[in-house]
Amino acid sequence: MFKNKFSFLALILMLSLSVVLAACGSNEEAGTEGNDNEETTASIGEQVDYEIVGIDPGAGLMKLADKALEEYELEDWKVTAGSGAAMTAALKKAYDDEEPIIVTGWTPHWKFSSFDLKYLEDPKGVFGGPEQVHTIVRPGLKEDLPGAYTVLDQFEWEPNNLEDVMLKIENGMDPEEAAAEWVSENEELVNTWTEGAEEGSGEVTFTYVAWSDVIAGTNVISHVLESLGYQTDLRQVEAAAMYAGVADGSADALVGAWLPTTHEDYMNEYGDQLEDLGPNLDGTTLGLVVPAYMDIDSIEDLK
Repeated sequence: MFKNKFSFLALILMLSLSVVLAACGSNEEAGTEGNDNEETTASIGEQVDYEIVGIDPGAGLMKLADKALEEYELEDWKVTAGSGAAMTAALKKAYDDEEPIIVTGWTPHWKFSSFDLKYLEDPKGVFGGPEQVHTIVRPGLKEDLPGAYTVLDQFEWEPNNLEDVMLKIENGMDPEEAAAEWVSENEELVNTWTEGAEEGSGEVTFTYVAWSDVIAGTNVISHVLESLGYQTDLRQVEAAAMYAGVADGSADALVGAWLPTTHEDYMNEYGDQLEDLGPNLDGTTLGLVVPAYMDIDSIEDLK
């Protein structure tokens, strides 16, 4: 009798324990599923903390990004200013970890060769159409340094040419070395820039901003002029100073004028003191850029 009663109690205890363990397991599983559901249902804004990673605060691209927030009624969003280098560093980190990120972007840029990216559609047309990169010189350069003027006036290339130089620099090559290597690999194109240009011995001073495309282009044209006997002086400045230096004659030229939108304010201020030689590159694009793995296609999706 005692033995049977003991066995019966033991059986009850074991069944009770099984029920408790099963309940705990169900709660843990449910909790895990709940967390997963919370993560997968988070909006794009929540995933990136409603932040768009920007570049230099004075850039026209930043003004357009702020305008996009207004036009698309993205009241909770912000565009964080920084620099081109900081933007690409944040993009690389997020991309390597397959995390969501939204950045202000433009083409040509080496990031499109290194990462699988896409522009968000802009149905309201806030970022406008394709832009051009212009060459701008100080008045009187043609008379003072005619050979250099001829090269600058004939300087024209394609986005893929520029991206080749940018990628060399991004992969660790010194900008001067990258420019020299690219020039040696593209003699036929470079000869179209130097055709009819007389050799010289004067100094040509360039102003440029610390954007990877402008650094690449300035170093390339500088190397070409040096091959004709000119000395060059490259001065890295802020965007406004890039134009002001050429306008007041303390610099001779710049080859990184993004027009008509990005540098519109600077041309409005200094344009009548400059000589615009026209575009050296066509087919640029501005907009908001995300990794291709993100499930988003339009700026409107940010709402």
